[in-house]
Amino acid sequence: MPSVYPFTAIVAQNRMKRALILNAINPQIGGVLIRGERGTAKSTTARGLAALLPEIEVVEGCEFGCDPNQPAFYCTNCRERLASEGTLPTCTRRIRFVDLPVSATEDRVVGTLDIEKAIKKGERHFEPGVLAAANRGLLYVDEVNLLDDHVVDLLLDSAAMGVNVVEREGISFQHPANFILVGTMNPEEGDLRPQLLDRFAHAVDIEGIQDARARVQIVRRRLDYDQDPEGFYEAWAEDERRLSEEIERARNRLALVTYSDRDVYLIAYLTASYNVDGHRADIVILKTAQANAAFEGRLKINEHDIQVGAELALPHRLKRQPFQDASLQPQQLQERLEQVQQQVDAEQMAMDGAAAPGDMEKKTLMT
Repeated sequence: MPSVYPFTAIVAQNRMKRALILNAINPQIGGVLIRGERGTAKSTTARGLAALLPEIEVVEGCEFGCDPNQPAFYCTNCRERLASEGTLPTCTRRIRFVDLPVSATEDRVVGTLDIEKAIKKGERHFEPGVLAAANRGLLYVDEVNLLDDHVVDLLLDSAAMGVNVVEREGISFQHPANFILVGTMNPEEGDLRPQLLDRFAHAVDIEGIQDARARVQIVRRRLDYDQDPEGFYEAWAEDERRLSEEIERARNRLALVTYSDRDVYLIAYLTASYNVDGHRADIVILKTAQANAAFEGRLKINEHDIQVGAELALPHRLKRQPFQDASLQPQQLQERLEQVQQQVDAEQMAMDGAAAPGDMEKKTLMT
């Protein structure tokens, strides 16, 4: 029986839970940064999510857990095995939860190549690192703000690219590094540099719950769990199974979720209205909207999905003056989204009433 606290037993903190679920549906969204004070169930929730995830099919004997259905993303060893053997055996295993220590070095994260063995024996020997263990799993980084900036860069690069490449003295090795990245931190201990903060797709700020009844519920559930972990998990097993199945269905449905040009314009106008630097936020909002639609059982995104994506992707990217409130209230965002909708629809009507862009271009070239 799993010894982790059930994900579905976490009281409130719905935005944090939704962000984790959406990244589980589509790890390519780019990870979640959870910022909050001590004792707000940050690590407990992340561990609970990993226990929910379904078993995956892997290449048997591959220490990186390569996906047999994605030969384009095989590690170097699997490519060579496939070339020599023709086919690769498969098996299934649980998705891993990998914890990265704060003291981790670059070699511990990306892995190392044994140059001495390569020179003396002509053999390529790669010692896997944390990224190898986390492939197709969940990589959890507690106190991410205390990690060396260079190590954080490596994690975020791998999360974005989905591959880890190690090169030493003309020898190279690569393996897939597609994982759900979850970082947690206490802002009281220092913040991340803005450049690194922007690299996290989602950021969620959480606080201790002030409602007395909810706090009582938290205490009772925790005491029940401490007294009988297996019995407590069994009481929540049906909820856990139901949510696990919903996540798996959403994963299968994700590729079928569509969006319109209007949706993309809506996202672009929304981010522009907040003066957001770069275009990462636009992409994150669209990917998040697709994952949310898949989770809620729809095959086309709508304004609600875009709002969910914006609530998770924008707060840590907004430019603020000193002493300005750091939160982005849902009501404020909804009002801004409605304004942007009116603007997009008005411009679309104006374009429909004018000549087609192709005709206008032809006229310009002829004059």
